[in-house]
Amino acid sequence: MSEVVKLERHDNIAVVTVNSPPVNALSAAVRGGIFECIKAAIDDAQVQGIVLTCAGRTFIAGADITEFGKPPKPPGLAEVLSLMESSPKPIVAAIHGTALGGGLEVALACHYRVATKDAKLGLPEVKLGLLPGAGGTQRLPRAVGPELAVKMIVGGDPISADAALKAGLIEEIVEGPASGGEAFARKVVAEKRPLRKLRDDDSKLAAAKADRSIFTNAVAALTKKSRGLEAPFAAADAVGAAIDLPFEEGLKKEREGFLKLMNGDQSKAQRYAFFAEREAAKISGVPEGTKGRNVARVAILGAGTMGGGIAMSFANAGIPVTLIETGEEQLKRGMGIMQKNYEATAARGGIPADAPAKRMALINGVVGIENVGDADLVIEAVFETMAVKKEVFGKLDQYAKPGAVLASNTSYLNIDEIAQSTKRPQDVLGMHFFSPANVMKLCEIVRADKTAPDALVTAVSIARKIAKVPAVVGVCDGFVGNRMLAQRGKQSEKLLFEGALPQQVDAVVTKFGMPMGPFAMGDLAGLDIGWRSRKDRGIKSEIADALCEAGRFGQKTGKGYYKYEQGSRAALPDPEVEKLIDETLARLGRKKRVVTDDEILERMMYPMINEGAKILAEGIAARPSDIDVVWLYGYGWPIYRGGPMFWADSVGLKHIADRLAFYAKETNDPSLEPAPLLKKLADEGKTFASLAAASKAA
Repeated sequence: MSEVVKLERHDNIAVVTVNSPPVNALSAAVRGGIFECIKAAIDDAQVQGIVLTCAGRTFIAGADITEFGKPPKPPGLAEVLSLMESSPKPIVAAIHGTALGGGLEVALACHYRVATKDAKLGLPEVKLGLLPGAGGTQRLPRAVGPELAVKMIVGGDPISADAALKAGLIEEIVEGPASGGEAFARKVVAEKRPLRKLRDDDSKLAAAKADRSIFTNAVAALTKKSRGLEAPFAAADAVGAAIDLPFEEGLKKEREGFLKLMNGDQSKAQRYAFFAEREAAKISGVPEGTKGRNVARVAILGAGTMGGGIAMSFANAGIPVTLIETGEEQLKRGMGIMQKNYEATAARGGIPADAPAKRMALINGVVGIENVGDADLVIEAVFETMAVKKEVFGKLDQYAKPGAVLASNTSYLNIDEIAQSTKRPQDVLGMHFFSPANVMKLCEIVRADKTAPDALVTAVSIARKIAKVPAVVGVCDGFVGNRMLAQRGKQSEKLLFEGALPQQVDAVVTKFGMPMGPFAMGDLAGLDIGWRSRKDRGIKSEIADALCEAGRFGQKTGKGYYKYEQGSRAALPDPEVEKLIDETLARLGRKKRVVTDDEILERMMYPMINEGAKILAEGIAARPSDIDVVWLYGYGWPIYRGGPMFWADSVGLKHIADRLAFYAKETNDPSLEPAPLLKKLADEGKTFASLAAASKAA
């Protein structure tokens, strides 16, 4: 019998246990083991009922994603499920932990399902650019009805055991999976219950067959936010087939949809992103076995937008926070905004009704930096100037306890310089959260020259604990994300001087899949911030300066690169801006030309990729995939394009290097010359991915 699946007989009940750590994924060995054991139990005359359960911390948590894209090894999952579903003896799936993807599909092929109270059940394939490929889109609608099935398959979020019981996905909530499953199987055998094969039960489809709008309305609600993505729509089509077609034909349609997605570019990009996120948590250059420091309490300095959002992230994870301000007024305002945010989320049903009170109780608002004394991690979120940051860190040296990790939430500033204002540079690092910090998933963790390995490990593990995606980066102006963004900003500004309009540039960038274009983003952030900073440094930017001089600071003044109707955030093109640009160009003696959308796309994206190559060459990011993680989770890069470095490989580095050299000449901008690393890879016909492969091999 199989090593990872074992069969035991408890008098007339056979118990089949999968034991393939860490998550009992459906590898070829697991599939083969289930097939053998179920077949043996069916063939055993003394067995009257069968329980399928799992050892370890979870039920089958999904397919073995490492097998994707490789030649399939028998037995296929469909073959295993067909054997189970057609078993003449009742099979009970006993679920604990998570039954996800292929794991839930296995459970759906059983005749009955029971689960422990804390179990989660779901079909999240859509998040990898796929749809369930082993009958999930056909059996789940028959188990719970098409509305909930659409929510689970097109939305991809799992449901709780309570919700599964209510929907009829499971029959019972049990204490322990194996014992509960066995007790339920005995009951089924004793009562001679008929076997419920979902494939033959269309009762829950009847309403949607009679009125298809039940299904189409559910799909419309869930695909609202799926701009550019293929998988949610293909998944919805497959669920529709459960309503419209007989079971076998529906299965065929599902399979076709699955294979088409699996071989498509989007799913490849989304599966890459899945692995990139896991890879980013591995820190290069840290001694093996380095343990993080214990973090029981966190202090945050500054209760403004960033500080408040960071405090909420910790409270959401159940970690107590001391939120520190310089005055009562600022503190009161900050605490009030957090309270409002929580209440609004609860009103929308995003968190339970009692959550705002529970989470606010974890945030202790106080005045005075001396209150950092009991914190194991201190995060500074004060004004973004070096002088203020240094002053704060100098004081932290005095008040923070020995061994506390001291983090700066800076988006640009030099962490090495900040660390010098303390006597403990080994405890100092950057934790760059993205706004709004309680929503955005990325945390750029900046490793300074003297940061101790255990401090770095602490920052990465605490970021993961508060549901952030950590990416470790080195010290440079703007780190990874903002340093690359600055190159795009430079080009977007230049394009206005050559004849493009803000709305044309932004339309190209949003069509590519970014949530916003550079000019709409500038309006949202406030154009006066850049204006002040330029004045400080004695730099001019004629068009942007002219807008600010006309009092156009963006959304907050109702006018920036665009105009905004009262109370609306919708950016409307403004003829006044066009006029102002024309006048500025005339004054500077510049001639307008027709700028194509293709040129805009290349000049928005390729300089960022060029900067990414420099970042890799300098060791600011350890891997191309770390750069992609920064862009996917911090800047809204479309997941179906995998991140800028992944996308660059798909476009071809030779093409990108050639176009950059062309634009460097055409626009007389030497900063666009291809970076040495990009040029080298292009000349050798290599990719950024080949760098990662080479460093792994080393």
